[in-house]
Amino acid sequence: MPKISSKAAKMPASPIRKLVPFAETAKKKGIKIYHLNIGQPDIETPASLLNAVKNADIKVLEYSHSAGIESYRKKLCGYYKQYAIDVDPSDIIVTTGGSEAIQIALMTCFNPGDEIIIPEPFYANYNGFSTASDIVIKPIRSYIESGFALPPIEEFEKLITPKTKGIMICNPGNPTGYLYSEQELESLKELVLKYDLFLLSDEVYREFCYDGKEYASVMHLKGIENNTILLDSISKRYSACGARIGCMISKNKEVIASALKFAQARLSPPTFGQIGAEAAIDTPASYFEGVKKEYVARRDFVIDALNKIPGVFCPKPSGAFYCIARLPIDDADKFCQWLLEDFNYNNQTVMLAPATGFYSTPGEGKNEVRLAYVLKIEDLKNAVLCLEKALEVYNKK
Repeated sequence: MPKISSKAAKMPASPIRKLVPFAETAKKKGIKIYHLNIGQPDIETPASLLNAVKNADIKVLEYSHSAGIESYRKKLCGYYKQYAIDVDPSDIIVTTGGSEAIQIALMTCFNPGDEIIIPEPFYANYNGFSTASDIVIKPIRSYIESGFALPPIEEFEKLITPKTKGIMICNPGNPTGYLYSEQELESLKELVLKYDLFLLSDEVYREFCYDGKEYASVMHLKGIENNTILLDSISKRYSACGARIGCMISKNKEVIASALKFAQARLSPPTFGQIGAEAAIDTPASYFEGVKKEYVARRDFVIDALNKIPGVFCPKPSGAFYCIARLPIDDADKFCQWLLEDFNYNNQTVMLAPATGFYSTPGEGKNEVRLAYVLKIEDLKNAVLCLEKALEVYNKK
């Protein structure tokens, strides 16, 4: 039998989805599972998005422009202006979700073997995207004790080699919920200028910043316009994960022109998703105010409840809807699987994402899990109670 490629063999499984078969088996046994493993919000998608798709008067479902429907890109410029991000439609390439935006950006900016520095823990699929693009991630460790703040710039500088081509961040962060400050971004800017690096920023959670803290974008940084690439998605903004619409933005004309060639090779992003996304830009501020209020309530409950469990520590995130908790366990992968295979409390259990998959450094995150507080508070109460009871049982084994 022919062998698969070495790249396919190296491709990591998603830590968020790899436990799904165990969850499916548990459900067949009649066990209720609280899914805190995946960032799938239960918030309703804006009616404007759904109605635009339902009412689309289309006789022939044609390809759209490879860079995305022009009217959508024009309207996006107005959306970004609300955040003091000044872009032109020609600076934007609409993609099939934020995932494709990241992949196209990496293929456009990096050669095989080039290195990219990313603070860890980071969004697990960065590992997969880098493997697919033959890029080497040089992880720089952030720590739970500081809430996963940006590591000192001198630590970044220690990792720079002749092969270093860029830095990537996620702000607000997945999986940590950490929100980088303007000062932290300015410190990255100095490094980018000194070594002439690309600075890629995944900013899909900008709507979800809490406690009066301000969102800062790499697009606000002056003097590195040709170095910065913004990666975005509507998935979490409008609770529209299935629409598969994202975008890649840069003022660097060569980057955009080159990225467009990759976009042309995949033909076009989804038409219905773009139609819905364009309509969703008119979503009123009241929608986001209500959503933020709900997430703050969920966050406050979850963080407080987790930290009351003996041996558990979880810093309070300032953005997104994730947190990483340190648990009194020996092996997060083993524990998360055990929760689904061998444990239930009142015929209920909780599904978590082991944090090992959010690190690139082998062995890190062994006693950490990521939780997505995307369920109603009543469900979160039951989920945290299940976790508390599970830890009692697990540590008596």
